[in-house]
Amino acid sequence: MRVIVTRPEGQGDRLADRLRALGHDVVLCPLVRVEPLGDDPIDLAPYEWVVVTSANGAHELARRMAGRPRRLAAIGPATAAALVEQGLTPDLVPAVATQEGLLDELPRAAGPVLVAAAERARKLLVDELGADFVPLYRTVELTPDSPPTGDLVVLASGSAARAFGRLGVDIDAVSIGPQTTAVAQAAGLRVVAEAQTHDAEGLLKAIVSLSA
Repeated sequence: MRVIVTRPEGQGDRLADRLRALGHDVVLCPLVRVEPLGDDPIDLAPYEWVVVTSANGAHELARRMAGRPRRLAAIGPATAAALVEQGLTPDLVPAVATQEGLLDELPRAAGPVLVAAAERARKLLVDELGADFVPLYRTVELTPDSPPTGDLVVLASGSAARAFGRLGVDIDAVSIGPQTTAVAQAAGLRVVAEAQTHDAEGLLKAIVSLSA
């Protein structure tokens, strides 16, 4: 099967290698570019919890933070791994890698909370916890010179789903989770499988299930 990987440049290589090891032909077609939003230090002193929602957010937080977080929460194993790479150990990684999953596990008397995420990230945690929000980066949707060809496209974000939808090609999609699935369907894409765990491992299992 010919699989299109749409992650930002340099961030889809590991998934591509895993897919090739499973016997698939892989096309790297980045549809998203990540742009940091500034260099000013982020003062973590006022916060009891800092919540990071993505691997990109983990790298940007580590680059800009002033002081160390008292307690750190990461949504998803990839985010947690990115924090560990930066010398930061999460205190909480929810079993369900969504904002809803974190809400279920975070103590309600959590104290002041900072959510560090993408510019257009969902504000569920901010609204439910009365948290502060700092945008660390933006995602810019890209258009390739020519539409990729393949049997299946892997969508790991709503931004990638919107960008792929604009290409107008009829290719089945695998989504990393319900939010990305909703965006993909709104863009007119046909989602044939959704990852049960919202990470690269979940995407691989979803792809394998299609050929089982």
